[in-house]
Amino acid sequence: MTEVTERAVLDALRAVMDPDLHRDVVALGFVKDVKICGGAVGFTLELTTPACPVKEQLQQQAYAAVAAVEGVETVNVKLTAQVKSTLGPASAAGEGIKNVIAVTSGKGGVGKTTCAVNLAAALAQTGAKVGLLDADVYGPNVPVMMGIKGNPQAAPGGKILPLEAHGIKTISVGYMVEDGQPVMWRGPMLHRALEQFFKDVEWGEIDYLLVDMPPGTGDAQISLAQLVPLTGAVVVTMPQEVSLTDVRRAIGMCKQVKCDVLGIIENMSGDIFGQGGGEKTATAYGVPYLGTIPLQPSVRQGGDAGTPVVLADPDSEVAQSFRTIAGQLAATISTRKAFELPILQV
Repeated sequence: MTEVTERAVLDALRAVMDPDLHRDVVALGFVKDVKICGGAVGFTLELTTPACPVKEQLQQQAYAAVAAVEGVETVNVKLTAQVKSTLGPASAAGEGIKNVIAVTSGKGGVGKTTCAVNLAAALAQTGAKVGLLDADVYGPNVPVMMGIKGNPQAAPGGKILPLEAHGIKTISVGYMVEDGQPVMWRGPMLHRALEQFFKDVEWGEIDYLLVDMPPGTGDAQISLAQLVPLTGAVVVTMPQEVSLTDVRRAIGMCKQVKCDVLGIIENMSGDIFGQGGGEKTATAYGVPYLGTIPLQPSVRQGGDAGTPVVLADPDSEVAQSFRTIAGQLAATISTRKAFELPILQV
């Protein structure tokens, strides 16, 4: 019987390529803890995100590659993930926060918060550690859409404990003001609030912190870019031209504050509002198109009930769309390098 060696196993695994990083899993350092006992081989594939959209494909390819090695009788492939950080040291984010993604739009009413909440839920479903920061202080809707009531409590050491639901840690001005009470803050107060949401909240370990931005291109966007070296921004739009005009302004704003656009989502796509405008805009501006969210009543129903549609109706077309987009977003983030806070000229 041919003796199976670690070198033979690794050589076989060099044929397994990551389609996003364009290198083999051995060169990328994904292969861990190779164990060989006679004809039995076991090893771990440690990916860059638990939301990897091709993780089952990589697992199957790794299994087949090693199973074909002469002398191998059984193969056990374990999947794990270690999300890397894209944040440099000059950041207001806590040490445990690895990636900060702004979910933004050029105008209100396009379903930005709906997208932020469902993307957070989809990422959390994969086992990722997820946080959701509601930066829309003038219209904080995260508490309703997450089904959370109550006031944040103090943690040991004086920090604020985020409120949690559906496996997602959240913070919002909506937890701190009574229903119907307006928030009337000028720019400096808004900046201070965002800074506190990063510095004074006990986030702990967070793989992806999604920031639900207010609509437009104003103080909140500038403040966030000054506080944190953003991993990037997801821009939400509706298909019709009036929304696309504003989303083009949002893309221009991202360029101005040196924040890369990770992709565009076309929300509420269908007969009423049309379709295809988001993809055309992404192509015209040379940014990724993450996908389409169809207009379905279950999205609104889940938001009103405080249970995101990816959890309330997981087998629906719209839930699958959110999961696919979340996987593409995580894969895009995994290819990025750490960077510092930009010097803004605004």
